Amino acid sequence: MTGRVLVTGAGGFIGRWSVRPLLERGFEVHAVLRPGSVAPVEVQGAHLLHADLLEPSTAASLVAAVRPSHWLHFAWIATPGIYWHSPDNARWLEASLRLLDAFRAAGGRRVVMSGSCAEYDWSRVGECDERTSPLADPGRAPPYVSGKLALQRALAEAGERHGLSTAWGRIFFQYGPFEPPERLVASVIRRLLAGEDAPVTHGTQVRSFLHVADVGDAFAALLGSQLEGPVNVGSAERTTLAALLRQIETRIGGPGRLRLGAREAPPGEPTLLVPLTRRLDEELGWRPRYTLATGLAQTIEWWREATAVAGQGRLT
Repeated sequence: MTGRVLVTGAGGFIGRWSVRPLLERGFEVHAVLRPGSVAPVEVQGAHLLHADLLEPSTAASLVAAVRPSHWLHFAWIATPGIYWHSPDNARWLEASLRLLDAFRAAGGRRVVMSGSCAEYDWSRVGECDERTSPLADPGRAPPYVSGKLALQRALAEAGERHGLSTAWGRIFFQYGPFEPPERLVASVIRRLLAGEDAPVTHGTQVRSFLHVADVGDAFAALLGSQLEGPVNVGSAERTTLAALLRQIETRIGGPGRLRLGAREAPPGEPTLLVPLTRRLDEELGWRPRYTLATGLAQTIEWWREATAVAGQGRLT
């Protein structure tokens, strides 16, 4: 047995995809879901717990019940259109710090938490390196970014002071099954499948996209390793948004529905924003299962089936 791992945020878009890779690596997995939520099929095989992580008393009782040796933390506010400036970012920071204190006090050995590429200073960096690229100014950053930066600092300090083994996965752009439907890839797929126009920006932005199942697997691999510090979790495969979206249009059909340039790009959006993945590739020795082409094909078919099921009133 590799260890007993507590996965917080296990029912989310990314967290659910970490459970099976953890089980395959020999972990005993205890997956924490929101109160009243239905367990997704992706967490089968794990011990399931329902808990309100924002409730102050939860941290101590949860850790006492599980006694984990490892902890993989995804839980945070991620509601599209809301999370960037939500006051709940401060609540999630407090909840995460309570869990960190409880985990350390109970003798936990290794923690991996999920961060974001938004932690980098987008005005000064295009290719993001974990060791050398400048980070955003917490005093001027939105609450989501300042909260993640504060948690990463606290995690690193806990590692230094208390001998915890810690790592921080900075997630770049992802897509795949169960993606929030308002996000770029999901929204374009859904519109084109419905025969509707898909208005988007000019699409000259250069990004890298990693299938969400690979994101989950990368975090499982990181937790099972001894690698410490920030690690970019993303793809080395780069593309313009226009090229990515044209792939989707070609696979679905209905040419002309993708309307590049119909929307204004957000102010201050960088032209180039991609991860350097040397730590992921060379130090961790991890490789993705999906290329962008195979991942998009799988995702389109998932949305096609999900749309059909929803039309029959069977998808909630």
